[in-house]
Amino acid sequence: MQARERYEQWERQMLSPRAALSAESHRDRPETPCPYRTDFQRDRDRILHSKSFRRLKHKTQVFLSPEGDHYRTRLTHTLEVAQIARTIARALQLNEDLTEAISLGHDLGHTPFGHAGERALNALMQEHGGFHHYLQSVRIVEQLENDGKGLNLTKEVRNGIERHTCGEPAATLEGRIVRIADRVAYVNHDMDDAIRGGVLREEDVPAAVREHLGKTRTDRIDTLVTAIVENSGEDIGMDAQTMQYFDELHTFLHQNLYHDSVAKIEEKKVDTLISQMFGYFLEHIEKLPSEYVAIAENVGREVAVCDYIASMTDNYALEIYHDLFIPRSWTVHHL
Repeated sequence: MQARERYEQWERQMLSPRAALSAESHRDRPETPCPYRTDFQRDRDRILHSKSFRRLKHKTQVFLSPEGDHYRTRLTHTLEVAQIARTIARALQLNEDLTEAISLGHDLGHTPFGHAGERALNALMQEHGGFHHYLQSVRIVEQLENDGKGLNLTKEVRNGIERHTCGEPAATLEGRIVRIADRVAYVNHDMDDAIRGGVLREEDVPAAVREHLGKTRTDRIDTLVTAIVENSGEDIGMDAQTMQYFDELHTFLHQNLYHDSVAKIEEKKVDTLISQMFGYFLEHIEKLPSEYVAIAENVGREVAVCDYIASMTDNYALEIYHDLFIPRSWTVHHL
């Protein structure tokens, strides 16, 4: 019996009857099984080694291109989601490998400059179905990575990625864990970054929220994870009272950080940057990298330009914009 087969047997014996089993997973293109890793472990590794995953380290979480060593990026957010989600999955005896794979892949489709970049591309793509990062994450793993062949991930992982934000819940409980773990992670670490940046103070958090959820980031995450574990069964969720205060904390951040705060002032420039680059590349498709030129020819110019801009890191987008629109200084050399 191979190592993979032993682990698949362990899953059948030890995991909850509600857990997704790796031996029952499905891929669009059948593959020879790995002798050592289950299909979900294999998916996790494919995401981890993808170009899109590496780019997350230079993409905005809340603060645009933050200066300093301690602010979150889209990559550190992804890792925090994965750890919170794995803790919940393990406690509920669900499939931790599937949970981790979905967590690592859930934000692959995020644009430069966070949700500001997403809003800008969504406005530009209205006549072509709009732009949503969770759908772009699926497009990346299905069509853009691996030189256009995609990663051939299991349907369970792709479903969890697609449904991690809104709309119909994921088909698996593991996917539903990632949706709620994503929110637990970003609400708490965005608050932490805002305090570090001097935008908010811990004392600004509503007193009732601090009393019921905790007075520190660690305490709040512990409270929320405990509530999820103790109240999940046929579905994933928390008790009504804890959810009430969690929603109140989320509302507080929307009012004091996510909109019109000093941390978001620079986001107003993102629309101009994204729209000008979009217009330029739409008129000069030949300036795109070859893989995106092929997309323009086979799918459409707007889709190709959108894919290219969405793939950029914050720094690369600024560099491209500078090269395209900022005049270069020149020097006269005297003989």
